[in-house]
Amino acid sequence: MSSALVCRLLRSWFLLRRMGWLCSLSILLAYMAHAQDTTPMRYLALGDSYTIGESVAVAERWPVQLAAQVRAQGFALGEPQIIARTGWTTDELMAALTGQAPQGPFALVSLLIGVNNQYRGRSSAEYRMQLRQLLDTAMSLAGGRPERVLVLSIPDWGVTPFAGSSRRAAIATAIDLFNTVKREETARLGAHYVDITPLSRRALHDPTLLAPDGLHPSGSMYTQWVALALPTALHILRTETAGASADGRKL
Repeated sequence: MSSALVCRLLRSWFLLRRMGWLCSLSILLAYMAHAQDTTPMRYLALGDSYTIGESVAVAERWPVQLAAQVRAQGFALGEPQIIARTGWTTDELMAALTGQAPQGPFALVSLLIGVNNQYRGRSSAEYRMQLRQLLDTAMSLAGGRPERVLVLSIPDWGVTPFAGSSRRAAIATAIDLFNTVKREETARLGAHYVDITPLSRRALHDPTLLAPDGLHPSGSMYTQWVALALPTALHILRTETAGASADGRKL
């Protein structure tokens, strides 16, 4: 066998080997891209007893219901990561966030906090300051994008049997004041605000909207909240999905 023929055979062998590696690499990259495209988007829910779903089953929590409704609309959204506890105020939620240090970015971040600030008699000025810090943190966890943040208003617990009729008007006035602060700070950030307070007040005449403890919402009440918040959540995810597809970002 001539040396020229040997050289040609060696070149062919190296070429075929290289093409095999390139083919394998192409298949691997295609698989990785598909895996990224099918990875569920992430959702972080921040709050207090209303977010953790005090006195209702896990499936009835409003963030869990919201995620399920979003998936029913064809979006790949994972189960919510919930950082919430009954009784938490704004500063206690902030301390929990500092301690747990959730890793963003999240495609959707919801925030419902403030009822315990009002219940403990704290000032609306303090609430504004601490809420602003929480909103900024929520934006950071949403990849620095305020349009991914969904804020729910504070429900009116004054309509519940726990509150009693004598305090109903005073509680309603205080809740409205705190919600004015929340609406203003949400607008300052450029996030989305959903007013569920009027829905919460229906519990005055409909006991099925309250959990057995006579204070917290029932699963049925949370379903109504979700119906109100769902269009905004879908808008957030639809916008972000379109943007990610256009420029290659991953949520």
